[in-house]
Amino acid sequence: MIVQNRSSRLWAFALADYWLTFVILYVLWKSYKHVVQLRTQYQSSPKARPEQYAVLVRDIPQPPSGSISEEVDTFFRGIYPTSYESCVVVTDMSKSSKVWNEIETCRRKLAHSEAVYEISKKRPTHRTGKFGLYGPKVYSIDYYKEEMEKLGSMLKDEQRNANSKSQKGAAIAIFNSRVAATSASQAMHSEFANQWTTMAAPEPREVVWGNLPIPLVQRLVRQFMVYVVMFLTIVFYMIPIAFISAIIALDNLEKKLTFLKPIVETPAVKAILQAYLPQLALIVFLALLPMLLLKLSTLEGIPAQSHIVRAAAGKYFYFNVFNVFLGVTLAGSLFNSLNAIIDDPKSIVSLLSKSLPLQATFFITFVALKFFVGYGLQLCRIVPLITFHLKRKYLCKTDEEIRDAWAPGSFNYATCVPADMLILTITICYSVIAPIILAFAIVYFGLGWLLMRNEALNVMVPSWESGGRMWPHMHSLILAALFLSQLTMLGYFGVKEFVYAALMIPPIIATLVFAYICRQLFYPSFRGSSMSAASKEAKEVPPTESVIEEYTPKCMVSSHGTKGTSDPEKHDENI
Repeated sequence: MIVQNRSSRLWAFALADYWLTFVILYVLWKSYKHVVQLRTQYQSSPKARPEQYAVLVRDIPQPPSGSISEEVDTFFRGIYPTSYESCVVVTDMSKSSKVWNEIETCRRKLAHSEAVYEISKKRPTHRTGKFGLYGPKVYSIDYYKEEMEKLGSMLKDEQRNANSKSQKGAAIAIFNSRVAATSASQAMHSEFANQWTTMAAPEPREVVWGNLPIPLVQRLVRQFMVYVVMFLTIVFYMIPIAFISAIIALDNLEKKLTFLKPIVETPAVKAILQAYLPQLALIVFLALLPMLLLKLSTLEGIPAQSHIVRAAAGKYFYFNVFNVFLGVTLAGSLFNSLNAIIDDPKSIVSLLSKSLPLQATFFITFVALKFFVGYGLQLCRIVPLITFHLKRKYLCKTDEEIRDAWAPGSFNYATCVPADMLILTITICYSVIAPIILAFAIVYFGLGWLLMRNEALNVMVPSWESGGRMWPHMHSLILAALFLSQLTMLGYFGVKEFVYAALMIPPIIATLVFAYICRQLFYPSFRGSSMSAASKEAKEVPPTESVIEEYTPKCMVSSHGTKGTSDPEKHDENI
């Protein structure tokens, strides 16, 4: 039933908006405090971690003489004479990394060839050309051993060149206490902001070495350029999404593609297409975006993989809001009423007030499709299961290959978080206008909690640990969704000519004030570790050598194994 203009029933909408604001702000406050407590427990744990004794130093001035490592040692020993230990200087590792990857490829192929030999008792062969399609035929085991010996010598040469000639203006400084490392990461070490900048070191597994030496000014320029590209992406992506929303209707498809008419006129097929075709098209369209956003975030010069994922997730969320939520809603309303607007342009306000709530049907179906199809496929994991059995039967010969084929991977936060935040945004914005969407949202998040919790505990293997730094990001996205909902309700009451529409302004102000208070009160705990947490005694302080080893890239390790698992008689000649 459509609520008429100036109806007294609009008071129920106003009270619901106030209640929604109160509940969300209260839950967010309690959740933020809880996450801060969890992060403090993580940081003050007696079990020491390498990143707690390391500080990332960037924008190191080029010394007039000597090496970067000597400059870092001299600088920090002068400030922290008793707590500074050593440093790992970032070098140009592009060549050594390429050689190391070739060695790893040869090692895996050697192990595979030896496994084939153990099974068949026949010496495997292959051609040396690209993809094994051409070139002389050689014995695989002998060939890969010789290649690894050659590449091992090349790797040592590249490592020496990188350490002596290719040092960059960034380093990981190592300290002998958590308090000293925390203090150094939060201090200003130069009168100029673009020199000797420090921050808490990322976990060794998530360091993006190529981004560490990028100077501050260049990072700022890169960030600005990425924001410009992101703005253009949002603007130009809205055109095809609006186009899809306008023409994907089944009636339009029948007119444009006449050969489909006999198929779509079947009652069962027509019901399915009308219910799910627009949503399926939208989901497939959005699946093409995450890789671009991850690449853009990497180009900003961010030093940690978790930070890149958070940045990409934020971009993906705002893209979803502007293009999926606002784009589909406004495009659907305007295109459906286009003829009426052309006949009577003054009717656009009243038409929007009637059409906007009707878009809830689309998003209810969208949410239902997400948890029926999306969660169903994720729970069954049919594609990984089929892929694993195919690889195991035809490709995997070694235990390592079987483990890699079976490995479930880690959570894809760059897509999971924005997807859930989009559903939450839709739910918050339509919960007052079309409360039935709450039932679908409860099912979606209820199933999601059960499924994701099971995968986090029993299936997925994390690639890195950021200590809860994703939460402030999610907190901001939820507040952005609430703010959008409040603006939507303010506009809704305006087009409904509600006399007391101005009463919707206090919830907006309360949300903005709440966001400011939370940022000032809680967010500093996520920039780094607090001194009180760092001062907790650790069971065992890791030796400096072990921390240096953790922060040494694999391609810069001095030795690389080349020994095979079997040693059949060698033959150097071609077959």
